[in-house]
Amino acid sequence: MTFDAFEGEDSVNPQPNLKLVAGNSNPPLAQAISELLNVPLTAARVETFADKEVFVEIHENVRGQDCFILQSTSFPANDNLMELLVLIDCLKRASAKRITAVVPYFGYARQDRKPKPRTPITSKLITNLIERAGADRVLTLDLHAGQIQGFFDIPTDNLYAAPVIVRDIRKRFATDDLMVVSPDAGGVVRARELANRLQVPIAICNKWREAPGKASIMSVIGDVSGKRCILIDDIVDSGGTLVSAAEELIKDGATEVHAYITHGVLSGGAVSKIRHSQISTLKITDSILPTEAVRASKNIQVLSIAPLLAKAILRTSREQSVSGLFDSDE
Repeated sequence: MTFDAFEGEDSVNPQPNLKLVAGNSNPPLAQAISELLNVPLTAARVETFADKEVFVEIHENVRGQDCFILQSTSFPANDNLMELLVLIDCLKRASAKRITAVVPYFGYARQDRKPKPRTPITSKLITNLIERAGADRVLTLDLHAGQIQGFFDIPTDNLYAAPVIVRDIRKRFATDDLMVVSPDAGGVVRARELANRLQVPIAICNKWREAPGKASIMSVIGDVSGKRCILIDDIVDSGGTLVSAAEELIKDGATEVHAYITHGVLSGGAVSKIRHSQISTLKITDSILPTEAVRASKNIQVLSIAPLLAKAILRTSREQSVSGLFDSDE
């Protein structure tokens, strides 16, 4: 990692009282952010006892410090969430001046409403837990549902991976035969924003979800014949939607199908499913620690969002605008 990623910032030197505290969800991402900011990770003991009870001990003075906790609530979701909550409480009781929960992947985000009677709104429960634990603000990435920001009663910055994705697409492809495709109606806004940044047309897949984790693509809205298609979404879990969409796009005359997804949950046999699909390449960010299967897969690649998160942390510590990070893709 180098500081080239911070081109455009007036200085890479962070605030003197900035502290980075990492949980166990994604050590490589935490280390990358630490190196970019030139701030060592705070010495801490974060472990789980034999009965799965979480224990945290901070080995440095954090009194009056601006603390950022780096922790995704990805698999194992409940263990990582509990680590985050205990870390927040630990720093609060150690008299940290401000605690920012940096949650690159916000688990439970898909449970943001009541789809049926007698079902929970678990996203709201999680936001309540983070607040009550003592967090002063939250920094996250590509929330599955934007309204989750409103579930918090503390400042919440929802970053977007779009600039990272756009830069990679421009490096890899010419735009004359490119088309951005939303794999379902719910992702149209996201796909349209990406298409506008790239100045290319958009298509939409009409999806009927048979059951959780199972989806059938019924049709494609838009002419994809002769196009190189870019599927865009925030989460890939079982991979069923992406695989079905790619098959339908190729059937309708697309020359190639590539996919860009922010959060690679990739549960069960998703990696194998994608490996044997019509998807030429799937690019995910490292918001979730890539598994060994993901790293070994030939058509799944990882984009680092460490520079984006490091910039956001730096600007937050300086009380500067975070939204300014998305004014340009360059």
